[in-house]
Amino acid sequence: MISRINSILAASVFVLVTGCASIDYDYPRSESFHETDTADTFLGQQILPVVATKPEGHSGFYPMGDGVDALAARILLAQRAEKTIDVQYYLIKSDIVGRAFILSLLRAADRGVRVRLLLDDMFTKGYDVGMAALHSHPNFEIRIFNPFNRGATGRSLGAVTSFSRINRRMHNKSFTVDNQITIIGGRNIADEYFGAREDSKFSDLDVIGVGPVVQDVSNMFDTYWNHSTALPAPAFVKELEDPEAALNELRDNLESALDDVRDSKYADAVRTRVQKYIETDSHMFEWAPYKLVVDSPDKGIKKKAAEADSITTPLLESLRSAEQKVVIVSPYFVPRKGGTEGLIALEERGIDVTIITNSLAANNQFTVHGGYAPSRKPLLEGGVEIFEVRPDADVSGTEFVNASGAKATLHTKSFIVDEEELFIGSFNFDPRSANINTELGVIIYDPETALIYSELIDEALANQTYEVFLNEKGKVRWRTYVNGEEVVFEKEPDTTWGQRFMAGFARIIPKSQL
Repeated sequence: MISRINSILAASVFVLVTGCASIDYDYPRSESFHETDTADTFLGQQILPVVATKPEGHSGFYPMGDGVDALAARILLAQRAEKTIDVQYYLIKSDIVGRAFILSLLRAADRGVRVRLLLDDMFTKGYDVGMAALHSHPNFEIRIFNPFNRGATGRSLGAVTSFSRINRRMHNKSFTVDNQITIIGGRNIADEYFGAREDSKFSDLDVIGVGPVVQDVSNMFDTYWNHSTALPAPAFVKELEDPEAALNELRDNLESALDDVRDSKYADAVRTRVQKYIETDSHMFEWAPYKLVVDSPDKGIKKKAAEADSITTPLLESLRSAEQKVVIVSPYFVPRKGGTEGLIALEERGIDVTIITNSLAANNQFTVHGGYAPSRKPLLEGGVEIFEVRPDADVSGTEFVNASGAKATLHTKSFIVDEEELFIGSFNFDPRSANINTELGVIIYDPETALIYSELIDEALANQTYEVFLNEKGKVRWRTYVNGEEVVFEKEPDTTWGQRFMAGFARIIPKSQL
C-alpha cells in the first residue's frame, strides 16, 4: 500500500501545487446529464442498426483481458467521440498510460466534445493545477468525489478529523462515449493495468458494452455526477492567474512526454490494436440479457450508507442461485466469518466452489492478505477449492515491454455461476467493497461467454497458480507444477520472512477497513 501511494505521488500528469485550500461544499454547480441525441454520430450510425436487430433487453459485450487491447479501445473511442465522453475512475496515474489517456480526452475537448471527468480524490495529491487548467477548458469539466482538504497538512489532518467521510471512496470505473458505447470493469488508468510497466504486470478484465447497457451506465454516471459528494474542481483548488497559459503548458507537457515513447514497441502495439478495432465489425460482440449492478453514491455518506442501494444485494442473489458451480476471481479476497460460512453452505448444497486470488508473493496489498489468510483453513475444511496466483504467472498484453522479471498480480474482479452467468466489475470480495466504497459491474447472462472465460481460467490454474490444500495433519500447504514436476511448499511460496511477518502482523487490522 505504502509503495503504491508513494509511486503515485512521485510524479503527476498535472503540475505540482503547494498551499492549502479549504473545501467550499456550497460551491454553485448546475446539473448536467448525458446527451441522448447521438444517433447521428459515427458510433450511433455503426451501433444502432445492429441493436435494432437484437432481442429487446439484450446488449452486446466484448470482454478485454489483454491490456494493450484495453488501452487501444479507449484511445480509439476518444478519437471517435463527436459529442460526449463521460469518464469515472478511482485512479488516474502519472505515467505513460495516464498521460496518453488525459491527452486523448483533451484532444476530444479541443474538437468540441463535452468531457465530464469524475475522479475519486484518494490519489490526486499534486494534481490541483492540472485539474484547474483542464476545468478551465470550455468543454472539459472535472468533479471530485468526496474531496480531501488540500495541501499536505490539510489532507493529512482531514484524513484524521473527517475519517468517517474520507474513508468512503468511489471505486467505480466507467468510460462512455456519445451514449453509444461504454467500458466498465476492474482497470484503473495506469501503466500496470495495461501492460506498459516493466516491473509490475496486472492481470485484469473489463468489458465493452453496446445497446441498452450504455443507457444504464449513462444514468448511473449522471446520478454520481449530480450527487452532493461530487464537487467541481473550483470548490477546492486555487484559482489560476492565467488558466489559458496553464492549459497550454499542460498540453505541451503531455505531448512532450509522449514524444519520448512514440517509437517504443508498446506504442506501436497500441497503434496496431487501434487499427484492428477500426477494422472490426459488430460481430465481435456477444449479445445477451444483463443486469447492471451498482452502489448508490449515498454509500459515500456514512449517515445514508445503511439505507443506500447496495451492489451486494444482486451479487449475493446471483451467487446463491447457483445449482452446480461457482468460480470467484478476486485479488483482494476477505470473506470474513459470514462470507466463509456462506461459501461453505454452497458446498453443503452440492455446489462446487472455487476461489482464485493472489498469493502473498503476488499480492500488492499485504494488509489485505493478512485479512484473507485465516479464512483458508475453514474454507478448505468446508470443501472449497482455493488457488493463489503465482508471481511468475503470464499476463496477456505485457509482451511489448521488458517485463520478463516483473511480478504478476491478479487484479481481475469477476465470478462465474453455473457457466451461465459472468460478472465483470470493480467489486472486490472484501469488506471495503461491500460496506465502504462504491462499486460498479455487470452480470452477463450468456452461457457461451461464461464458458469461454471458465475454460481460460481452467487452463491457467495448472501452471499459473498454487493450489492451496490441507495435508494429512490439517496444515495449509501449497502445490504447483514446474516443468511437469509437482512442487509442494510448507510456507507461503516465494516469500521472505519479512513479507510473512508483515502479512501476519496485518491480521490485527479490523477486517472492516480492508
